[in-house]
Amino acid sequence: MGNEDLLRRHAAGAGGRAARSAAGAPGRPTLRTVVVTCMDARIDVYTLFGLAPGEAHVLRNAGGIVTDDVVRSIAISQRKLGTTDVLLVHHSGCGMATFTDEEFSDELAAETGTRPPWRPGAFRDAADDVRRGVARLRGEPFLRDGTPIRGFVVDITTFALEEISPAVEAG
Repeated sequence: MGNEDLLRRHAAGAGGRAARSAAGAPGRPTLRTVVVTCMDARIDVYTLFGLAPGEAHVLRNAGGIVTDDVVRSIAISQRKLGTTDVLLVHHSGCGMATFTDEEFSDELAAETGTRPPWRPGAFRDAADDVRRGVARLRGEPFLRDGTPIRGFVVDITTFALEEISPAVEAG
């Protein structure tokens, strides 16, 4: 149902509208920014930040967690396409806070007979996971030194952004 509906929408003109929307947009993000966020279908990153096509790279996954692939994508975005800044945006009411990695891995193993080789990345608190993600990105040798990295939690009801202070290093 879902795939066919999307293909019908494309055939009915959505593809042409997308082409007109992106017409003339550069291949390099003009705001030189990468936004990493959750795949939650309620989050329209372009509306949330007032973005137009061609202005930013948007990376999405379950929870908006910083994975090896997110690091890979940001490194390519910076080093090959000129981005300089990163916004990490989680949200309230995220489904990733409703289970643990162990629970989900157990479910998959019970259903498929195999445990996944990857960690699901579940978390209990979005702000804490933003702090972890920002800390990981700041420590990545593949990102450019001095990359401005900021973390936020967006309220899924009001879409207000709360900036999350980075973790304080014990010293």
